[in-house]
Formats: sequence, structure tokens, C-alpha cells
Amino acid sequence: MSALYLLDPAAVGSSNALSKNEVLSALAERFARVYDLDASLVLDALEERERLGSTGFGRGVAIPHARIPGLRRPVCAVVRLDAPVSFDSADGLPVDLAFGLLSPDQSGATHLHALAAISRMMRDERLRDRLAEAQNDETVYALLTSESGRSAA
Repeated sequence: MSALYLLDPAAVGSSNALSKNEVLSALAERFARVYDLDASLVLDALEERERLGSTGFGRGVAIPHARIPGLRRPVCAVVRLDAPVSFDSADGLPVDLAFGLLSPDQSGATHLHALAAISRMMRDERLRDRLAEAQNDETVYALLTSESGRSAA
């Protein structure tokens, strides 16, 4: 099962965030707007997870994630950054693409499988290059969902 099967087209967007905290805020606001969640609750959960260690995946990608009480199903959001932001990634590279993942608080394996699926997709250099070159949010959504469809097969 792919992590991005629950990605709403409106959950893909851009941000002019200038710091890790602003990236987390941009994701929280997008989750709130698209999935009708409480932005402050989401931000608190993302920040709490980030305090455990950076979710900077490497290769210019971050995967901030959290479990949210009361959430019925996993949901994703994607934010492309106008300029790279330092994210304390293991490889030291700044981030220009952030995948947010929220899962129900009791979704252990499902949450881990979704994280693994995103991570596999972001190891694909060709896909990563195509996402970086995408001219708009619709193209990013199409690339992610068509790629995730192939990955799920």
C-alpha cells in the first residue's frame, strides 16, 4: 500500500518558509485547511516529534510526521520550498521538499509503512529531479500519485 494514496491534490503546495519552524507551520496550516484539522494541534505534534531528532531525510527532503489522537486515517501533505532551508538533515543538505505525514495515534505499522514508502520514492533520483523541475503543484501531485501507483503494484 502506498503512502500517497491519501494525498489530496489540495495538500500539495509551495511555501516561502525560511526556517525549519516555518516549514512545520506551513505543513500544519496545509493539514488544517485540507483535512479540517486543528493547526495548533498538528504543529505541536510535529514539533514534539522533531525534538526527538530531525526528520530531515537527506537529499533535500524532510519527512515531518506525527501521530494525532482522533485522526481516522493517515493523511499526507507536500510543501515545495521557494528556497532551501536548513533542517539538520543527516547529510547536512538543506531541504527544499517536505512531506508531512499524520497518522492515527494507534496506527503503528501503518504509519511506519507509509514513512517507508515515502522514503523509497525519495531515493529515486529521477523522480526527485522531476519533482524539482515541476512547474506547478498539479504536476507535483501527478508525479507523486502516478509514481506511488507504480510503487504499490
